[in-house]
Amino acid sequence: MTSTDAEIVRNVMDQWRSAVNAHDPDRVASNFADDAIFQGLRPYSVGPAGVAAYYEAATVGMTAAYEVRETRRLADDVVLGYLSVDFAFPERPTLSVNLGVIVRRIGDRWLINHYQVSRLG
Repeated sequence: MTSTDAEIVRNVMDQWRSAVNAHDPDRVASNFADDAIFQGLRPYSVGPAGVAAYYEAATVGMTAAYEVRETRRLADDVVLGYLSVDFAFPERPTLSVNLGVIVRRIGDRWLINHYQVSRLG
């Protein structure tokens, strides 16, 4: 069975969301390729170690909910996803952002190869 582009992105991002919601920075980072470019709301990093450090510093209790808005197949093993994400916090308002990801099949896994957040409004 062949997965649709949206299913591929959702499968990867479901794993990401589960790890974010569990405040498990190492598990979040395990969803990223070794050479992944990561741009959250602070300076960018390359690779899983930077991702883990970013999410280690995140507020405990922060959760993420997302919706896939668009996908595009860039190559056989590369899919672009455009998402809306709401990060909810225990003691401050929800932060809504746009998220662009590029997921790439590496071996038998799809991993995030590029992650770019931008704020709405």
